[in-house]
Amino acid sequence: MAALDPLTAGGVFIATAATDAVYVMFTSAVVARKRVPAATWSSIWYLLSSYAVISYTENWIYVAFAAAGSWVGAYASITFLHRPPGGPPVGAAVE
Repeated sequence: MAALDPLTAGGVFIATAATDAVYVMFTSAVVARKRVPAATWSSIWYLLSSYAVISYTENWIYVAFAAAGSWVGAYASITFLHRPPGGPPVGAAVE
């Protein structure tokens, strides 16, 4: 087992937090049927997630940082993108 690199651990944490936040935006764009934003968020999603996967395949302990980052990213994005019940999804056209 290789030694834990704090920069890689932090990078995996941040990448997975950002990945989950971007996934929420992607899902919102899909629900709103916005093709270009959905495609854009999807490409960003894969770029971020590939960094995390490549990093943690070197050492299994980075999976814990990926899981923690994923939790934080999903929690923060839902918190900051909160809409009242019955309101339009994030990314929906405002009329």
